[in-house]
Amino acid sequence: MPIVRLPDRTLVLVTGEEAEHFLQNILTTDLSGLADDEARAGALLTPQGKILFDFLISKVPGGYRLDCRSDVAADFVRRLTLYKLRAKVAIAVEEQALVAAGWDVDSAPSDADSTASHTDSVLRDARFPAAARVFRIYGAGASAGDDSAQALAAWAALRVANGVAESGSDYALGDAFPHDVLLDQTGGVGFRKGCYIGQEVVSRMQHRGTARRRVLIATAETPLPAPGTTVEANGRVIGALGTVSGRQALGIVRIDRVKEALDAGQSITAAGTALTLSIPAWAGFTFPETSAEPAAGDA
Repeated sequence: MPIVRLPDRTLVLVTGEEAEHFLQNILTTDLSGLADDEARAGALLTPQGKILFDFLISKVPGGYRLDCRSDVAADFVRRLTLYKLRAKVAIAVEEQALVAAGWDVDSAPSDADSTASHTDSVLRDARFPAAARVFRIYGAGASAGDDSAQALAAWAALRVANGVAESGSDYALGDAFPHDVLLDQTGGVGFRKGCYIGQEVVSRMQHRGTARRRVLIATAETPLPAPGTTVEANGRVIGALGTVSGRQALGIVRIDRVKEALDAGQSITAAGTALTLSIPAWAGFTFPETSAEPAAGDA
């Protein structure tokens, strides 16, 4: 099993007797359905429904572990503390946290030794389809991970092949709705839970079916241009590339504009390179039958 250590990730711990109640009321993830053996995607939104912080959340004794980008961890803690008020919780960055990703195994690897830190775990990464056999590894088990450029490139290629986007690499924080980056598809949004920050906008997009920007997988016959390159159809910008891995990349694009271009036989390009855009095989949405008026979150 390849194990890739992710030096750009860190862990925020939220513990205490009111940890679940506190997080359930502010995050998109429905913690009531979070299994002990999984790390699930989630986000803290602005009141307008855009992603302020994204993360993977999992259980630890007495609370929860939030796996987020290291460069925003301090800001994340400050924002969580702002919402804490009188809640009986403790919020802190885990010092010297080790985070890794592993994949291509028939079953979950064994957890770290029980004498290790309470944050040591090997959990299924629920953003990926079960058949991909992808795991998040924390603590002692992550120390053996390879963080070379080649290993990190292999991890990026796996994300691209499975349509799994992350902030920083694929979109800017404060610039995307959960539907844009498929959190509605990966269990990162609880549509049956109570209110949380930004819930009204997200629920409206879900029930009205107005999500038009989506993560798609871009494929070309030649190496693709750099992340951030605009995706165009008939001279109109319809999105941009995110993580690039050779001849494949992730792109967040307007799927109604993609459908229009396909129906009209128009080419879709990035810096002159012809693209084929496809929906991740595991996703539950399709290209719209007809184009729609611009909705919340459209480019």
